[in-house]
Amino acid sequence: MFGLDTTMIAFIGLSTFAVAGLIYAFMFDRVSSEVAAEKRVKSVHNRDVVAKSSAQARINDVAKRRKTVQDSLKELEDKQKEKQKKSIGIKKQMAQAGLSLTMNQFIILSIFSGLLFGLVAFLAGAPLLGAGGAAFIGGVGVPRWTVSKMRKRRFNKFLEEFPNAVDVIVRGVRAGLPVNECFNIVATEAKQPISTEFERIIEAQQMGLPMSEAVIKLYDNVPLAEANFFAIVISIQQAAGGNLSEALGNLSNVLRDRKKMKQKISAMSAEAKASAGIIGALPFLVAFLVYITTPDYIKILFQHPTGHIILVCSALWMAMGIYVMKKMISFDF
Repeated sequence: MFGLDTTMIAFIGLSTFAVAGLIYAFMFDRVSSEVAAEKRVKSVHNRDVVAKSSAQARINDVAKRRKTVQDSLKELEDKQKEKQKKSIGIKKQMAQAGLSLTMNQFIILSIFSGLLFGLVAFLAGAPLLGAGGAAFIGGVGVPRWTVSKMRKRRFNKFLEEFPNAVDVIVRGVRAGLPVNECFNIVATEAKQPISTEFERIIEAQQMGLPMSEAVIKLYDNVPLAEANFFAIVISIQQAAGGNLSEALGNLSNVLRDRKKMKQKISAMSAEAKASAGIIGALPFLVAFLVYITTPDYIKILFQHPTGHIILVCSALWMAMGIYVMKKMISFDF
């Protein structure tokens, strides 16, 4: 067929197969390396796609957590601004001072104090107007000043023990205890007024309030920046999650640093406070010494109407001076 015998056809076929085998043998390494390189490129591309998707997921998760934290902070800030706009009444001040008096009892004590001051001034020889002023000061000023001093003293005691209470919570959380149990330990073992305030938090939770709202009650009862920090940390952790022990540990360090700074400021301003006290008390001491040595020289201030006017004006100017000096030596941070 076609003038070719079977031997020639077989020779041509075998030659073609041999040449193809030689070409495959020489090109195998190159083809296999290209195939392997293509596979590596595809695997690297797939890893990049997976890494980018996981990185984007992490970025989205961080952004979501940040948004949650920002919303929580904004909500807490709005609530605190609304509370700051409201003036604190005497009933709330007595509660913050740790007093269990009712308003009727406070009014009765204020009336008794006013009558006592007025009677003492009248028996000392003061005119009716002076006795009335003393009664007003004793009935209105002295009780409120006493409540304010007791409130401030209680806040100072709270600041003294609060870092220790936070440390107890941190150790309890690291040991695996739930936060509620840590609060219960603080309420049982801590000193006053820390124990009372944490008992109120536990009672609020038992009444059905979530922990984020229960800890805000702490800032309502103790309106200090330290209590506000604690409420914010707990609220954010409840809303966004995170390592509570680490956050509270950092808060404890911040509280102790603030305490050190406050003590340093108090030590540095002690001289200015002593000078202000001497300057403020000097006119009264001089008037008392003059009254003892030469009473007739100063009695005219208490007996003559013009002297009464001078005393009133002097009292106003002294009050203004004392107020200005108090503002100058009072440091807030």
